[in-house]
Parts: sequence; structure tokens; C-alpha cells
Amino acid sequence: MIDARVKFRHLQTFVEVARQKSVMKAAELLHVSQPAVTKTIRELEEVLGVAVFEREGRGIRITRYGEVFLRHAGAALTALRQGLDSVSQERSGDGPPIRIGALPTVSTRIMPRAMALFLKEETGARIKIVTGENAVLLEQLRVGDLDLVVGRLAAPDKMTGFSFEHLYSEQVVFAVRAGHPLLSGRQSIFAHLGDYPVLMPTRASIIRPFVERFLIANGIASLPKQIETVSDSFGRAFVRSSDAIWIISTGVVATDIDDGLLATLPIDTSETKGPVGLTMRADAIPSLPLAILMQTIREAAGVAMPKG
Repeated sequence: MIDARVKFRHLQTFVEVARQKSVMKAAELLHVSQPAVTKTIRELEEVLGVAVFEREGRGIRITRYGEVFLRHAGAALTALRQGLDSVSQERSGDGPPIRIGALPTVSTRIMPRAMALFLKEETGARIKIVTGENAVLLEQLRVGDLDLVVGRLAAPDKMTGFSFEHLYSEQVVFAVRAGHPLLSGRQSIFAHLGDYPVLMPTRASIIRPFVERFLIANGIASLPKQIETVSDSFGRAFVRSSDAIWIISTGVVATDIDDGLLATLPIDTSETKGPVGLTMRADAIPSLPLAILMQTIREAAGVAMPKG
């Protein structure tokens, strides 16, 4: 039986604090005071009989009980949003919204073709595509802000409550401008890697551990001219106008390489290969338009990046 003391504001506040990992940031986004957020969380903890957050240094972190409740709270908010959207759909004649999170590599190479195929189905569904880091997208999926994430398979502890369908495997490449000095073969690539600016995935990026292990295995402990970025537009512009080296998933730069604007250094990076696929909440049942979009993503991935 549902405890009548649990209100919508309890779920909304709890999910936002969990998402932001900050009472202050949650209060700003919810347009309420910090004391109001704190009071709401305390009311929820009183109903549940357990603490859902605990202090960690100057911040807070979610407890084990909070993690359990978050999965259900996020699903409840998602169901409510879908109900509201359904009513709105009936009144306006619009299709149900579909919210997709995609890694930059997926947004560049897979989603354009998938969307072209999807639009031919004329479902009338409204689409929202968000690009970002894998960890951020998965957190948005967990709390119900996204319906599907197309990205790399996360670590086992990050996949609790999710289901994953493998589409293809992708590896990291070292991309440079056409005519880069290291393409001549006259210099040892790893011996001179530190001579050039190197664009690295950020520490929150899912491919960062693969890249770090690969560099260490090849004798590179640090890079003096390192720039961390997840911006493919900056990476593309900076590498094309300089001697910088961009360590990035191959799908992000595949078109640039095909067009001859960028090239890859002759390095065997096969050990950085990792699975890319569809991630959903395990308890979610896709709507018909979402199921159709998932199928067009499968078809687009099969054409652009065959399994391997």
C-alpha cells in the first residue's frame, strides 16, 4: 500500500538532489529555498524510516537505501510525465515525446541515418536528442529524463537497473590533420607524442580509462601539453588548424577521415575497443514509436558500423 504521506514534491526533490548531488543546486533548479529542500528530504526519510543522503566532506552522497529508492522514484516520475504527455498528445494530436541520449560518436555517425529512417515511418512522435558524456546520460536515464541512451557499455556497478543491447564495437584512434609531421613515419610516434598538444577525453568520459591504460602500456606516463575536452566541434577545429593530436572514438572523426580532412596515426589501438549499444531502464516498456526508433538505430548501426 502506498503511504499517503509521500507526495509528488518529495519524489521530485529527492530525484533532483540525487541528480545534482547538491541541496543548493537542486533548490536553484526547483526554484525553492535550501531549507525547503532539506525539510522535504527529511520528511521523505521520516516516511521511509532510513536516510537517503549522508554528508561527505562538504557535500552529500546518496546512501545505499537512497540508491534503491531512486530507481523507483525515477520510474514513478517518468510514468507521471508519460501520463501527462499522453493527455497532451490526445488534446493536441502530437505524437508522444521520445528523449534520446547519444554519445558524440553516435550523434555523428549513427543518429542522422537512424532519424532519416524513423521519419519515413511517419509516427508523428516528437524527438529530443541530447549529446553528452556516457556517465551524464546514464544518470539522466536513471532519473527518468531520458528514455534511451545510445552509448558505450558502462562498468558493471553503473549498470544496476539497466538493460544493454550490443550494437557494435568501437575503438579509440589518434586523429591528426592531413600532413601532420608524425604521419611521415620518420619519427617514433610515442617518443614524440609529448611534443604536440594532445586532446584527451575528460576524466568522467567512459573511454578515459581505456586511453590511460593504452598510454601507460606504451610508456607514456604523462603528457605535458594535454587538453581535456568532450567537444567534438572544438576538437575538430583545433586539430585541423594545428599539429594537435586528438585521442577520440573513431566514430566521431570517421566522416572527416573519409573526406581526407583528418587522418589517423598508424597505431594499433585495437585493445581500446569497447561495446556500444542501447541502454534502457530494465523495468521500462518502450512505446511503439520508441520501439520503431530503436529498430532504425539498429539498422543504421548495422550499415555504418558492422559488428566486430
